[in-house]
Amino acid sequence: MPAVSKGDGMRGLAVFISDIRNCKSKEAEIKRINKELANIRSKFKGSGDKALDGYSKKKYVCKLLFIFLLGHDIDFGHMEAVNLLSSNKYTEKQIGYLFISVLVNSNSELIRLINNAIKNDLASRNPTFMCLALHCIANVGSREMGEAFAADIPRILVAGDSMDSVKQSAALCLLRLYKASPDLVPMGEWTARVVHLLNDQHMGVVTAAVSLITCLCKKNPDDFKTCISLAVSRLSRIVSSASTDLQDYTYYFVPAPWLSVKLLRLLQCYPPPEDAAVKGRLVECLETVLNKAQEPPKSKKVQHSNAKNAILFETISLIIHYDSEPNLLVRACNQLGQFLQHRETNLRYLALESMCTLASSEFSHEAVKTHIDTVINALKTERDVSVRQRAADLLYAMCDRSNAKQIVSEMLRYLETADYAIREEIVLKVAILAEKYAVDYSWYVDTILNLIRIAGDYVSEEVWYRVLQIVTNRDDVQGYAAKTVFEALQAPACHENMVKVGGYILGEFGNLIAGDPRSSPPVQFSLLHSKFHLCSVATRALLLSTYIKFINLFPETKATIQGVLRAGSQLRNADVELQQRAVEYLTLSSVASTDVLVRARPSTPVTEPVLTDPSPWARAPGLATGFSTGQGRGLTSPQGGSSKFPVSLGSSPPSPFHLALFPASSSGLEDIGPPIPEADELLNKPQTGAPVILSPPPPPPRFVCKNNGVLFENQLLQIGVKSEFRQNLGRMYLFYGNKTSVQFQNFTPSVVHPGDLHTHLAVQTKRLAAQVDGGAQVQQVLNIECLGDFLTPPLLSVRFRYGGVPQSLTLKLPVTINKFFQPTEMAAQDFFQRWKQLSLPQQEAQKIFKANHPMDAEVTKAKLLGFGSALLDNVDPNPENFVGAGIIQTKALQVGCLLRLEPNAQAQMYRLTLRTSKEPVSRHLCELLALQF
Repeated sequence: MPAVSKGDGMRGLAVFISDIRNCKSKEAEIKRINKELANIRSKFKGSGDKALDGYSKKKYVCKLLFIFLLGHDIDFGHMEAVNLLSSNKYTEKQIGYLFISVLVNSNSELIRLINNAIKNDLASRNPTFMCLALHCIANVGSREMGEAFAADIPRILVAGDSMDSVKQSAALCLLRLYKASPDLVPMGEWTARVVHLLNDQHMGVVTAAVSLITCLCKKNPDDFKTCISLAVSRLSRIVSSASTDLQDYTYYFVPAPWLSVKLLRLLQCYPPPEDAAVKGRLVECLETVLNKAQEPPKSKKVQHSNAKNAILFETISLIIHYDSEPNLLVRACNQLGQFLQHRETNLRYLALESMCTLASSEFSHEAVKTHIDTVINALKTERDVSVRQRAADLLYAMCDRSNAKQIVSEMLRYLETADYAIREEIVLKVAILAEKYAVDYSWYVDTILNLIRIAGDYVSEEVWYRVLQIVTNRDDVQGYAAKTVFEALQAPACHENMVKVGGYILGEFGNLIAGDPRSSPPVQFSLLHSKFHLCSVATRALLLSTYIKFINLFPETKATIQGVLRAGSQLRNADVELQQRAVEYLTLSSVASTDVLVRARPSTPVTEPVLTDPSPWARAPGLATGFSTGQGRGLTSPQGGSSKFPVSLGSSPPSPFHLALFPASSSGLEDIGPPIPEADELLNKPQTGAPVILSPPPPPPRFVCKNNGVLFENQLLQIGVKSEFRQNLGRMYLFYGNKTSVQFQNFTPSVVHPGDLHTHLAVQTKRLAAQVDGGAQVQQVLNIECLGDFLTPPLLSVRFRYGGVPQSLTLKLPVTINKFFQPTEMAAQDFFQRWKQLSLPQQEAQKIFKANHPMDAEVTKAKLLGFGSALLDNVDPNPENFVGAGIIQTKALQVGCLLRLEPNAQAQMYRLTLRTSKEPVSRHLCELLALQF
């Protein structure tokens, strides 16, 4: 860099800065700044024919820059800064570039003038000026600059006469442009030549080149595959060198730590080398790093240990990535085990995090298990909650059938004092482990009930429902479950989730323990009813269903239960659901025979566990049935045999709210609506004397991505809709509002299934009162179950008399296949792997269409989330594109879906691509989603 002459001290700038620092108040500072701005503005305008020299321009531009850094707006001086770029003095050109880098907006009108000055400096072959120009390009990083210089910078980078400092700057500048606009950086002949920069003599050039290649090879791995051998060679030279060999790049006795880490990360972009010689040399390097970690430190300073450990942890990450060297994996595990008791909290955290990944390898899983006592101790004694969370993750990852009971019991013990921030995750981990590695079902039931007792607030519906599903389908555990839950309900403080489980199990299997006087039918009922007034509405509804089951199981309790149902607090309950249940159950218990009450629901088929692994170190990370054919892990039967449930295309379990609405022995009681006429008859045969208010319109586009709104409205009637969906089940509330002052007579809404839709979609409705008073609103609840994929929505037929004149209308209900979407998160590598698996022509649907609405990124994101898919970040190389993934849950099958939306703002066009495992679903989803944009 050129020496700075005495004249470059800029005394005026120093005096101005001193004045600012000496200001006693904010007002004084603003006054001094305004005075200086006025002076600078007058100087720039010029007095007479006297023009400012380069030194004065530089001084005043520096003052403006300082004022801007103080937080004040600068609206002039940009042109003077651009003029400084044409100076041949380094200091003046430097200040000009600095001002432009900080103050000039990427959309400024001066960009073209700046680009011309940069081109002149790049062509000057003056290394100092070239570096300044490259730094400016990288700092501004606008697309216009990228378009202007993206083709020139690679040539400068690989030119034989470019100096080392220029190569460094060119590599980092190209990296900046590629991250900002990947499409502007062309791949060509220079890609092969840039790889050979790894052999450059200058370590700075190598470091910059590694950063660039690491970024480029993620998108074009084949173009840079030759870098593997060169990276291994360079890494070998660094690892085997002494600290004195690379003096300029040795950091506290560690040779080139930053370059070593970058090389190790570059190697993680590729699988293990195929060449035996290269692979052998790499293994030797990795062993050397592990050996050096055992050596005593050469310095007691923290910088030395930080640099040394950074290389070690990146080495272990590479060993885990390859997952092909058992010896290295075990050695890495042992090395990490030494850090578990290190005094540095950060090292303990990193060791636990790395061991979580090692636990998923078949070669190192057993080695990780040897540290179980240390990890359990960390879970109990660590002060930092993040370290305790990693310890819980590691226990979860190392768990198998041999240590499941120990780990589950320790996690349950820790749960009693765990931080509230991680309790929900611990609960889910315990539930998954208890089901996955249960040696018998009674232990599983005990574990989940204990889980509810300790942390009931954090036990989700999926957890306690899973217990009910397993107990319902296992005859050998039903009696034990009834006895255990009966004992748990006797506790003075009993969580509401325990009441839900107890209400369901005792309602189904209470007869198995009724022979014991201590758990006789009256005792069971009294115990449950003592919790009734302390529970929420949903739990009370479930308990009322349990009471009607008791009448069937224990006829001797009929009078007592009828008295409860007849009580004014039930028949006149403010909650419509509870009131309706009480009235219907009381009537059924009085007039229906035992044959009617015994209409029990068939056993729920046991499928793959519905609980999902919350940990990023899941051992079997298949996305879902639609993408993976792997087998799931199931419970072990009491006889010792393995009972593995495959990832089934069979029925999915209904959600817990379905349990409350349709308990086992009262299934079908809700389906008391009027018989529905044949769909073809309703659609094709006009009703005599019944003027049609509205013929079936196309599906409301506004309801594809949202669940609430007004479905229909005219001068007589308004129909509102509010719905919720979970897995393959849904619940829809329809609100019918009479907008007139005249009562509607014979008001009969019904749901019609066109064609064979009833085989794909089940809809249960509730009968409404036949009269709707003027100005009143009534609510109808629809319970929906998706049995299979469908393309046409069900129809809503509404018939009534207004002023003696029959009225009818038919609408399409806003129930589309995307309502049963389950969002799915996945990494970029998993996404592209699934994308390739769904490569058959019939599995893809693509549509290119004109934008019908303003193209706003946030609105687009909200629509895609409303459509049901998860949005995946950092997957598509173009950050303006949207990538999503999800699973359509039906009772018959699960359909995996991947989507990609590419907006083109200039052309006001979209390209939408969907891939699913079923051809009709791909086309239908593509059509539905395209209508939203």
